[in-house]
Amino acid sequence: MRVCRSLLFAASAACSLLLAAGVGAASVTVQTEAGALRLTEVAQGLEHPWSLAFLPDGRMLVTEREGRLRVVTAAGALSQPLGGVPRVHAVGQGGLLDVVLSPDYATDQRIYFSFAQPTDKGARTAVARARLNLEALKLEDVQVIFTQRDDPSGGGHFGSRLVFARDGNLFVTLGDRYNHRDRAQDLGSHLGKVVRIRPDGGVPADNPFVRRAGALPEIWTYGHRNVQGAALNPATGVLWTHEHGPQGGDELNISRGGRNYGWPDITFGREYVTGFRIGEGTARADVEAPVKQWTPSIAPSGMAFYTGDAVPSWKGNVFVGALKYQMLVRLVLDGDKVVREERLLADQGKRIRDVRQGPDGRLWLLDDTDGRILRLDPL
Repeated sequence: MRVCRSLLFAASAACSLLLAAGVGAASVTVQTEAGALRLTEVAQGLEHPWSLAFLPDGRMLVTEREGRLRVVTAAGALSQPLGGVPRVHAVGQGGLLDVVLSPDYATDQRIYFSFAQPTDKGARTAVARARLNLEALKLEDVQVIFTQRDDPSGGGHFGSRLVFARDGNLFVTLGDRYNHRDRAQDLGSHLGKVVRIRPDGGVPADNPFVRRAGALPEIWTYGHRNVQGAALNPATGVLWTHEHGPQGGDELNISRGGRNYGWPDITFGREYVTGFRIGEGTARADVEAPVKQWTPSIAPSGMAFYTGDAVPSWKGNVFVGALKYQMLVRLVLDGDKVVREERLLADQGKRIRDVRQGPDGRLWLLDDTDGRILRLDPL
């Protein structure tokens, strides 16, 4: 059975190579400030894809929010769902979420993934690691290494991006779970935080709140609403994040350890129903100001710093997917300042859930609208 399954997957991949060569591949020309590019559909048939990670052999791991993890070839062939994935709380924004490779994947074959873990009371964001058995298409030795202390009911605001720092520690972004926003300011709660843990789930000794009474030692930063984009700045190695505001107030932030990012006391956002202002204002001396804020909201998700050669003029830029406005946002930086924004693909009707730079130096996108993997190619 295992041999048959492998042969079928290999045959499917071989057939899909024709698409990669341009035979029947769906593509459209898009205009950008860098010139005309081709938006190519690499794969389809996914259901709410949430995250993409590249394997050393050019294949990809893709999560589907409903709880499936698949291997996808560079030509777009989808594997069957992998075995061994834990049960997830696939309600609202919850489910199987981010996936990243271990920094030592070449020797340990480990992956890390985040998911909404069901509990008796509701659900919580959890992080697990596992060994990836590609031949058997399954996860082995699955270990949950972190769980949020809070597990309220509902399906909103799980956050859930994973980023390995240069020192090997792991950043995890955690949402405020929507109805519990005041706990984003509570250092005794994991809600509305970015945490920093060791690869085994332990607490680094130099975390900012390790020695503060009443504070959870995993916390790196606090005062967040729902962080669904995170990436290391390749020039500095510092974590950048972005988060959803309510009506207005989506934020791009530099995540400096120990800092308060304001939510819900300091925000540009307003209440959904009434339009009333939230909190006490848009700035305060003890709160980190965003590098950029979007009002009206674009609903940002996924983020990547571009370092590739496919589009040389993009080097050093930040790319952010947008769900509500169905576009890809390019941000030009001058140091830690955003000096210009270009809005791409706004006429394509794609809810961009994730943005990754591939090993080929191109940008790869997950489209939540139609369950597709897309790639931006130079002409």
